[in-house]
Amino acid sequence: MTKTVTGLYDDYSDARAAVSALEARGVPSNDISIVSNNADDRYSKDTNAAEGAGTGAGIGAAVGGVGGLLTGLGIVAIPGVGPVVAAGWLAATAAGAAAGAVAGGAAGGLIGAMTDSGVPEEHAHVYAEGVRRGGTLVTARVDESLHAEAEAILRQNNWVDPAARRADYAEQGWTRFEDTLDPYGPADIEQERLRYRR
Repeated sequence: MTKTVTGLYDDYSDARAAVSALEARGVPSNDISIVSNNADDRYSKDTNAAEGAGTGAGIGAAVGGVGGLLTGLGIVAIPGVGPVVAAGWLAATAAGAAAGAVAGGAAGGLIGAMTDSGVPEEHAHVYAEGVRRGGTLVTARVDESLHAEAEAILRQNNWVDPAARRADYAEQGWTRFEDTLDPYGPADIEQERLRYRR
């Protein structure tokens, strides 16, 4: 039986390390997804941002990425989040759900893809908001026997506790991800990153 593990990261390098650690443990790249905010356009400037991962699938492969999940990142726009770079099955599922849909479908597709894969809806909203605010989401499908170890791998890399982050967001008046809100701009994202920088 397959289970899903998910981690939110404030820093892309932590997410990249988590992906590499999952791959090193034997989780196939095509069972791993990554979605990262790209409002500041940093990934188009850094073509080696994700060098060194295994073989990719989903959006990464669809946009012509060859040579790894992370080197095959493609740019997608999500209402309320703005531009993200994404690769893997979750991103492909979310994009597929949104293909041809009206505005708002991609965010619903992302949250829907997460909840359909077993992520609790309350966490899915925190994860989507985290990406909106500049974070990076890593999701992997793993065999049930590897679930606890894969979750531990995600937590070793400055993983964001979704319950604690929900509480932080709630203090600011947040209740749930809203795809009708304006995306965060680069200055807002930098402020969020500084707020949580370790």
